[in-house]
Amino acid sequence: MDDIVDVAGLAELLHETGERHHPYEQSAPPHAWWNWYAAYLDARLRGRTPDQASDDAAAYMARLPPAG
Repeated sequence: MDDIVDVAGLAELLHETGERHHPYEQSAPPHAWWNWYAAYLDARLRGRTPDQASDDAAAYMARLPPAG
């Protein structure tokens, strides 16, 4: 089983993602939160810093059609 997930590490990253999403959510138009989470998580897993990942997620969201 080479693909064992570090559950504690993943939980920590999800917690960080939620904390980083909060400021975006306060100022952004209605959106599907999971899109921002996915973009942020992808950036962090690729080695981007939290600030860079937040910027990457916001840029990704700006390219999506409006939600709702």
